Amino acid sequence: MLAIIATVSERPPPRHLHRRYALFALSFACLVLALGLAERHGLPKVWIGYAFLGATVLVYAAIGILCRTTDPAEYFVAGRRVPPLYNGMAAAADWMSAASFVGLAGTLYVTGYAGLAYVLGWTGGFCLVALCLAPYLRQFGQYTIADFLAERFGSRALRLVAAGASILVSFVYLVAQIYAVGLITTRLTGLGFEVGVFVGLGGVLVCSFLGGMRAVTWTQVAQYLIMILAYLVPVIWLSVKQTGWPLPQLAYGQQLHQLAEREQQLIHDPAELVVRDIHRQRAESAAQRLADVPQALAAEQASAAARVTQLKRREAPLAEIQMAEKQQAALPRTPAEAEERWRREQAAEAQLAEPLSGLAPHAQPFAGDPAGSPDERRRFDESRRNFIALMLCLMVGTAGLPHLLTRYYTTTSVAGARESVAWSLVFISLLYLTAPALAVMLKVEVFDSLIGAPLDQLPAWIRQWQRVDPGLLSVVDLNGDGRLQLGELRLHPDLLMLVMPELGGLPYVMSGMVAAGGLAAALSTADGLLLSISSALSHDLYYKALRPEATHTRRVTLSKALLLVAALVAAAIAASRPADILAVVTAAFSIAGSTFFPALMGGVFWKRANRAGALAAMLTGLVVCVLYLVICHPGMCALLGLGGPAPLWWGIQPASAGVFGVPAGFAALVIASLLTRAPGEASARFVAGLRRRPPA
Repeated sequence: MLAIIATVSERPPPRHLHRRYALFALSFACLVLALGLAERHGLPKVWIGYAFLGATVLVYAAIGILCRTTDPAEYFVAGRRVPPLYNGMAAAADWMSAASFVGLAGTLYVTGYAGLAYVLGWTGGFCLVALCLAPYLRQFGQYTIADFLAERFGSRALRLVAAGASILVSFVYLVAQIYAVGLITTRLTGLGFEVGVFVGLGGVLVCSFLGGMRAVTWTQVAQYLIMILAYLVPVIWLSVKQTGWPLPQLAYGQQLHQLAEREQQLIHDPAELVVRDIHRQRAESAAQRLADVPQALAAEQASAAARVTQLKRREAPLAEIQMAEKQQAALPRTPAEAEERWRREQAAEAQLAEPLSGLAPHAQPFAGDPAGSPDERRRFDESRRNFIALMLCLMVGTAGLPHLLTRYYTTTSVAGARESVAWSLVFISLLYLTAPALAVMLKVEVFDSLIGAPLDQLPAWIRQWQRVDPGLLSVVDLNGDGRLQLGELRLHPDLLMLVMPELGGLPYVMSGMVAAGGLAAALSTADGLLLSISSALSHDLYYKALRPEATHTRRVTLSKALLLVAALVAAAIAASRPADILAVVTAAFSIAGSTFFPALMGGVFWKRANRAGALAAMLTGLVVCVLYLVICHPGMCALLGLGGPAPLWWGIQPASAGVFGVPAGFAALVIASLLTRAPGEASARFVAGLRRRPPA
């Protein structure tokens, strides 16, 4: 594979690129076949994982080394010579992060119909990018989004705000990618999660650090090919196994009907009812402790201390004493910590006490019932509002992501920018049209092959993941019948894609390939995000604001150093497992849309928009969005010591905070622009220059 991509950095003609990347894809397929044959002849699973990790990261490293550069145009925008087809493929890899590859199918598994908001919102966002932003940004040229805003509105302060917002958005998104890198590296190698984070970090750094956008672009093309093969091949295999049909999208309806029947069986299963009752009792117990937190905490601490003392007095086995001491140390230390933990416990147990353990019936559009009781009608209205709000946030967030918009600076022309967006949609749709069908097939597999099975006959991969992290997967026999009920299985959505091949009974080599695809997705997006952060720091803040006389070499060198620092900080935060991947990514989309979308749209389409309006739009949108995220999210309130979360506005979940931030930003843009002096002639010429030729 290395020989095939060795001359990518020479910018060969497109026909040669076609041939080389086709050979690369064929080489990857041959690697999978070779490892599959080796598995049949007894090659240990851990060596299969190391082979996938080593081979793919070695290819990415080779591209990074071959494409190393100190030229700013090459480092920041790949010399603006990337053909639309390959820029579309790179943008698809940049876009389809771990949230898409790892998290999307799991979210659809949990939420059913409601999860389609992600598919609709993300694809709709690319339509906004194609029609409203990408061609005009390419017409402008330069390197970053802050460049555009500063030039359009003639404001140094606006550049600083845009650079700061780019860093914030990209960093939040980056943490989720590095978290996924740790999860996948653990899957491939068996290393601990924290170690896996920093091992995988090397694969992130090797491209973006050495060659910037030039290396990242050609690496992302290779990563897309690995990613899409790793996604589609196991899904097609699983579809043939379940339905006998190789196109899962066409077998979707048949499996959905089968799943609905199985859901009804589980809702009325006597063993499931017993388990749900146990969870209900646990939720009530947590509610009782929350009634008087200090007294309940003191009682638990005294009980744990008495147990340790009793074990030591009767000289119990050392392992038993150590376990009791570990349980004592794990107790909350303060009433505030206890209240937060017990609230989460109550919510989790209450959810597990619901039919299907809180999983949404897959074919039901929204929660509740529009013709039911007042409470059911309220739940239906809130569910529908949240679906629309999330879809809108993802659309405007897509059109406001700095690392994605910068991708369209790299094309050869304005027409190429629009064409590359079209190619991006084609390449992305291959995964997005498959994910809903995969979620249904995964749920059918779990309900049919795991639920009701004897606990002593569960597959080995369940025990493996329990050892890695019980928070991701755990099995507990609550009713003591020796069989697994749905309410006794805790399976994190982020894990579903990684265990999909083994869940479906496929060879382990398929698991290794899926993990390699997930790693490619996380690394490709992390590379783009790191480059966005370092560009904001070195180009927008250092070069444009502090040291305009800095040499080209100094700017690129500083960008590389800052990129390394940002990666290490993000890895340290990711190692603490902040939240599930999709939740973190969704928050980043709300922040991006609220901060950038109103100012960018005003800058392109409204000549009266001025410096004060753009600055007000960015700051207002950012403050409203972040404030809603902080005060309404229980985890953020606990982290900042704010007490309980504030009531939701119209029932909108915190992840969709952009639905308030974006209108606030547009309102601030209009009001501040109309109340202050109109922009000068230079601004009018700038807008006319953007729109002089129809960007077709």
